[in-house]
Order: sequence, then C-alpha cells, then structure tokens
Amino acid sequence: MKIALTTSGKSLDALVDSRFGRAPGFLIYDLETKTFSVIDNEQNQNASQGAGIQAAETIVRSGVRALVTGHCGPKAFRVLSAAGIAVYTADGLTVAETLSQYVDGTLAEASAADVDGHW
Repeated sequence: MKIALTTSGKSLDALVDSRFGRAPGFLIYDLETKTFSVIDNEQNQNASQGAGIQAAETIVRSGVRALVTGHCGPKAFRVLSAAGIAVYTADGLTVAETLSQYVDGTLAEASAADVDGHW
C-alpha cells in the first residue's frame, strides 16, 4: 500500500508540510517495499485558486490509499474522499516520525476538512 505525505523536502527527514494544496511536494511512500518518490507541487504553490483540487487530483493519480498532511480544505477533502483516500493530519513532525505513527495506528483519521478554503 502507498501513502502520500505533504513535505517541505525530498527525504524522510523533511518535515510534513502543514499545507496540502500549496505544499512544495508530496512524498509517496510504499509501505511494502519501503521505498519512496517525491512529486513536485510547484505548479500549485502560486496558483490564484484551485490549488487544493489540483493537488488532490495529483494524489488520486498517484495511486495512494492514504494522505497525511497538516491541514486539508473542504474541496480537496471532497475529492480525496470521493476517491476512497483516507486523510490524516499531523503537524510539526518529520515524514519518518509521521510514517511510524501511521504504521503504529496512532494517527487519527480526519472526518472532515479542518480549514476553510483559500487557507
């Protein structure tokens, strides 16, 4: 199974980015093979609108079953939920620390968006 995490860097030591749609990138981690790749999100960082929806579509196309981010707006949350992707929130942790919490089952799944649009 693959999981996506918003990230400010390109390694497991990078912090989970608190933004979803405007995060610098998405680290896609394969829990079975213990490998990862990073998808750049530069096109959405300065978008005047629609960054969350476009980022959500990128995540859906990546084939993940879960997303961990600091915050997720309502439009992006709807796209992700409709695609069957579970959303989890974590803030202030590295990607590695967050992955460990996910594997341990200590991250709580979000039931709704936790910020307004255009956050």
